[in-house]
Amino acid sequence: MIHGGWHGAWCWDKVAPLLERDGHEVVRFDLPGHGADQTPAAEVTLQSYTDRVVEALDAQSEPVVLVGHSLGGVAISQAAEQCPEKINKLVYVCALLLPSGKSASEASQGDSGSVVFNNVEVQPDLGRIVISEEGLKEALYHDCPEEDFQRALDLITPQPIAPLGTPIEVTEGNFGSVRRTYVHTTQDRTASPAAQEKMYTELPCEKVVSMATGHLPFFAAPEELAGHLDSLAKL
Repeated sequence: MIHGGWHGAWCWDKVAPLLERDGHEVVRFDLPGHGADQTPAAEVTLQSYTDRVVEALDAQSEPVVLVGHSLGGVAISQAAEQCPEKINKLVYVCALLLPSGKSASEASQGDSGSVVFNNVEVQPDLGRIVISEEGLKEALYHDCPEEDFQRALDLITPQPIAPLGTPIEVTEGNFGSVRRTYVHTTQDRTASPAAQEKMYTELPCEKVVSMATGHLPFFAAPEELAGHLDSLAKL
């Protein structure tokens, strides 16, 4: 399970136990520069994201269901390009599902329904983007329990810039050979519902399920999300 921007493996804290209860083995970790990982933001690249995911895939004895949230979508797409044989299925949770040659920042700038980048400070000298407390609430945690928002204030880390600006490179033969599914969040203020629909329409998914939540369904509706992930894994 791959987290998205500003977050870390901690974002899955409510969902992972539910999946484990249902018999799944759950592997989650911090991408470089996130959570407890101390890699300086200026040194983090999309390739280093991908390398960390591939390292985890290499440690598994059989193909996995690879789940990516938000910006984590670019990491799981690139991992599928590098080692498609290690992935049974890709699950994009309101995540960036992009064609080859497109970057996360390009996709986000083209999303007129997103408010997240109205609430950030770009710090190019440090290679990172910082989100304000107000932006965190408005764009991400608006429908989440207050306790999760307060905890996030202590755990959120700056977002490295390079993974956002680097176009992904995928091919039909590798990435395109892996089954993919999508969890569409219909109250999303970060990846707008229209932008999500455009992505999974242009790169069709085997199955799309919808949730009436904002961008963080693992906090807003963890039981429902776990149920969808369980069902999608068993497709």
